[in-house]
Amino acid sequence: MTGILLFAAFALFAFAQAASARNGAQSAADAAALAAAQADRDELMEGLEGAIGVDDNWLDWLDPDEATGVGATAAAQELAAANDSTLQGGAQPTEVNGFPGYEVEIQTNYTVGESLIPGTETQQATAQATAVIAPRCDFEAPDDPLDVVELDCGGDVIEIDPEDFISNDLPDASVLFSVYLAE
Repeated sequence: MTGILLFAAFALFAFAQAASARNGAQSAADAAALAAAQADRDELMEGLEGAIGVDDNWLDWLDPDEATGVGATAAAQELAAANDSTLQGGAQPTEVNGFPGYEVEIQTNYTVGESLIPGTETQQATAQATAVIAPRCDFEAPDDPLDVVELDCGGDVIEIDPEDFISNDLPDASVLFSVYLAE
């Protein structure tokens, strides 16, 4: 009877090890996907800041589709590595509910570990995650691109005057764009 209980305890321990590896992989995938989408958000903010008062189409930078995704894979790789994992195949552009985002797949650099179940000592966990970037602000585009624009960002009203723009006039990127994990 004691042998059976010990075997059951070791088997449960093996499943706990596997669950722990899987949770670590999912955390790494979530972080990598969010990093990819946040890289796009940063690109949008830089483009917006550089275009206000200079480019007649500066309001286009409030559309997440304007981001090119140049830094997305590098940002995802960095966060995956920080979580002892490897990004598989880069950050893949995707669309969720009409919003752009990135899907990532990672593999842990560590294994489940030794247990009573054969093969776990070489088994690595994998996980996938998708993060989306969505605009938070509504606005009416003016007829003249140099007119003041009021952005309604969930109750916060932000005025941008292209003729008298200072980069400090822009709020934090999280006010203009939401980055979240898709289900």
